[in-house]
This record gives sequence, C-alpha cells and structure tokens, in this order.
Amino acid sequence: MATTSHRPVALVTGASSGIGRALARELAGRGFDLILTGRSADALDEAARETRARGVHVTAVPADLATPDGVEEVAAQLAGRQLEVAAINAGIGSGGPFAETDLEQELELVDLNVRSTVHLAKRVVAQMVDAGRGRILFTSSIAATHPDPFEAVYGASKTFVQSFAKALRTELRPAGVTVTSLMPGPTETEFFHRANMDDTKIGASDSKDRAAEVARLAVEGMFAGNEQVVPGAPNKAITALSRVLPDPVKAVLHSKLAAPGSGR
Repeated sequence: MATTSHRPVALVTGASSGIGRALARELAGRGFDLILTGRSADALDEAARETRARGVHVTAVPADLATPDGVEEVAAQLAGRQLEVAAINAGIGSGGPFAETDLEQELELVDLNVRSTVHLAKRVVAQMVDAGRGRILFTSSIAATHPDPFEAVYGASKTFVQSFAKALRTELRPAGVTVTSLMPGPTETEFFHRANMDDTKIGASDSKDRAAEVARLAVEGMFAGNEQVVPGAPNKAITALSRVLPDPVKAVLHSKLAAPGSGR
C-alpha cells in the first residue's frame, strides 16, 4: 500500500523488536514514512502501531527474509516509492560448540544474515543509484572485529556484512548513495535468549547497551555520512584493541565470554 504523504520513505528490516524497532522509532521521529518488516506478524503489528502514533504512515510487511520469496515480497513494496533510507538490520544469532549446534538453525542464520542482506541490497541499491541519492545502514556487529568461538557462524556472517558494507560504500559514493555499518556490542534485546546463550558470560551480563541509544547513535551516524557507528565506550575500546591484538588472542578472549556455562 503506497503512502499518500509527501514525507520521505525509510525501510527497516527486523523491525518487530530490538534494535530494528528502535530504528523505526528514530526514523519516525525524523518524519519518515516507514516500510517495516519482520517475521512475527503480531510483533510487527505492535511495532507499526507504535510508530504510527508518531504521525507517520507505516506499511507493515510480515515476511520471512530467510527465504527469497520473503525478500521479494518486501522489495515489491518499493515499487513507485522513492526510498531515502534502508536499514538492513534483520539477523539472528546461534551460540554453542559448533560440533553440537543445529545445522538447520545455522543455515537459516546464513540465509538471513548473509544471503538476504545481499538480495535485498541488490533491490535497494538499484533504486537509489537510479535516483542519485539514498542512505543505507547495515547492522553488523563488533563480532566482525575478531574470531568468535562458540558463535562461529554468527561471527562469520557479521564479518561478511561488514566487508560488504565497506565495499559498497566505495562503489556507491560517486552515485550519491552513502553506506554506514552499525557495529553494536551486547544490547538489551532478545538476541542472546534466542541464540541459546542465556548461560554465557556475555548473555548474562547486566551491562548491555540500550537498544534505543544504539538506534539513536546509528541514525545520527548514518545522516552524518559516517563509515561505521560503534555505540558505547567499551565497544569502541574493543574495536580499537582488535586492530592490534592477534587473532588467536582475540579468539581466546571471546571464548571466555561466549562459552556455554561461563555466565553461571
């Protein structure tokens, strides 16, 4: 359903909860009409009602982006609407020893975090390049700065997103399209519970960032044209250390945070 307003349009994936829902609130507060997508229709409807209360038009598109049909269903909503912002945020995690974790869950993670990111970006980028303007925000993670034992597939997926975002940033600059990667650390969302990491040190920590603050900084950084946004001083320190520490050391440090039972 196309908006009849003259407000700019923003797309947010993974908008039914967590950082995605907070991104939707931030963009609504800046006067954007929204296309929101998420897997849970009920949670997405709730997020849509919340953002509509801010006086903007919201199109809610329940879709499973881990499938090609789901991505195309969302992409179809872009027809006839000039997209100014795309926050490609949808993603899931998976924790535990790789020898024991569920293969189907991890392949679904790759489909959502990697394949759907490329698929949807292909549609978004084509439209923005044709228009000669636009802003894309990819949700990566500080997990992209180091090896991630006990989150091996998740960490690799976010490393892909980070590299992809950096490459597109250079490609698209001459076309008037900016690309920013968001690199949050542990955040107060359902991520660790859904990734079966409640009993890990990182999952049980009570010093996680607030999703609303992460989203605020992300949107500010995107509109400033920044290459990346790393919310919070501890995450900035981790990112800085990652530039100098060797990978084996970083891997051991992360394993102490993500190993099953480490948070008991």
